[in-house]
Order: sequence, then C-alpha cells, then structure tokens
Amino acid sequence: MLDAADASWRPILLAGLNAVHKTSPDYLPALAEDNYLPNGGRLFAAFAQPLDAVHYVLVGEGPYPRAASATGVCFMDGAVSSLWSEKGLSKQVNRATSLRNFMKMLLVADGQLSIAQTTGDALAGVSQIAQVSPSTVIQTLPELQANLSRNGFLLLNAALVFRPHVPPVKEARAWLPFLQTVLAALVDHAEGAVKTPPTLVLWGKIAVQLEALPESARFPKKVSEHPYNLSFIANPGMQELFGAMHLLKK
Repeated sequence: MLDAADASWRPILLAGLNAVHKTSPDYLPALAEDNYLPNGGRLFAAFAQPLDAVHYVLVGEGPYPRAASATGVCFMDGAVSSLWSEKGLSKQVNRATSLRNFMKMLLVADGQLSIAQTTGDALAGVSQIAQVSPSTVIQTLPELQANLSRNGFLLLNAALVFRPHVPPVKEARAWLPFLQTVLAALVDHAEGAVKTPPTLVLWGKIAVQLEALPESARFPKKVSEHPYNLSFIANPGMQELFGAMHLLKK
C-alpha cells in the first residue's frame, strides 16, 4: 500500500502506523482481518502528493461507503467521471453529496451562480456553458483533483478507512496518532525550510477533533461544516479560500 505514496512520505507513514499500533495494539491486526474501504491498495493514495508540494491539508470525515467511490483521497469519488449534464451537475456528482455541494460553492464563489439559486435553470445554464467550453472549463473529476494537487492540497480523511459496522467517529479516533505524526512531519518540514506551515482546512465535527492535538496549534487554519451540509455552499470562509484558485478552470 505504501507504493501508492510518494517516497518522501513513506518513512512518515510507517512511523504513523507504529504510533497507531502503540496506542491501540489490537486495531491494525483486527483491521487486516476485516473488510474495509478503500480497497485495492489505495489506503495511502492521498500521499501521492509529495511532502514538499503540500500547501494545504484538507481533512474530511472518511471514505465514501462504496467500493467504486472510495479512492483514498478525500471526497474524490472514483465513480464520478463527468462533472456536467444537460440539467446541471452529472448524476454521479449529485449522488456524492459532499462533492455536489463543493461544486456549487465553487460556482457561487466564481460568480457563476447566485447563492439564492443553485439549482434548476440557473445550474443548467452554467452547465451548458461549461460543456461547450472544454478548452477553458474542466469536464471531469480527475481534472478537478489535478487542479487541487497543483494548488498543493493534501486531501486526507480523519478516518482513513470505512467499515459499515464501525462508527466513523470511533474509526477516526483510532487514526488520530497517525494524523498526529503526519501533522508533526509537515510542520517540522516547513520550519526546517524556513517557510510558513501549510494551512489546515478542517471539514466537519470529526475533522475538527484534530484541533485537540498540540501540533494543530502550529498551523494556520480554516474550519467549516462538512460539505454534506447545504450551508457549506454559502460558507464565506470556504468561498474566500477556494474562489481565488478558480479550480473549475483549465
């Protein structure tokens, strides 16, 4: 599974796993005997982003609860290809609630949608313009992920795995020593390079639990509700953060 991670991360990830084992000795052996998502060796896929390239650490809740969707990368649904349809966002995007609301927030931040109208004819009009402009507007989710990567995002989940019989908050608690190791490595790397640490972007109540870690105080932060909440679309802090990046443009 470590092969999916950039070489700069591999010793850190091993240290993180050792920290999990030290804190909860039974957790990883039990996980190895269980069925969990993401599968297919994608557990550490988010760490394909090299350590030195990280400018933002976005932390969500956990993997999508569907095998095709859980990619190991926060809110990047592997079942989604096209972003657009004739009526607005594609069916696959609409099924992935967090992704749907994130897309709408980007469109509002970009001035393409009014916060008062993010559905119906307004969204269909935006979609039609997008689909006839493939040279200037991204068309697929992999293109959105590539834009996030170019802006230096490390897309993590508070819980690296999903199991239907384990509450996400309990799963996330087991991974807290792992994330603590990751955050410590990021901030130590930044300080060693004499630069500002990455911005920690926390989505939702489970991700906000990272604020209890001592390392968290060493990062600049942006905190919001999880994108599966409709209120996320109008969140001014998220609009300010992501709007300037123009992630929907090629």
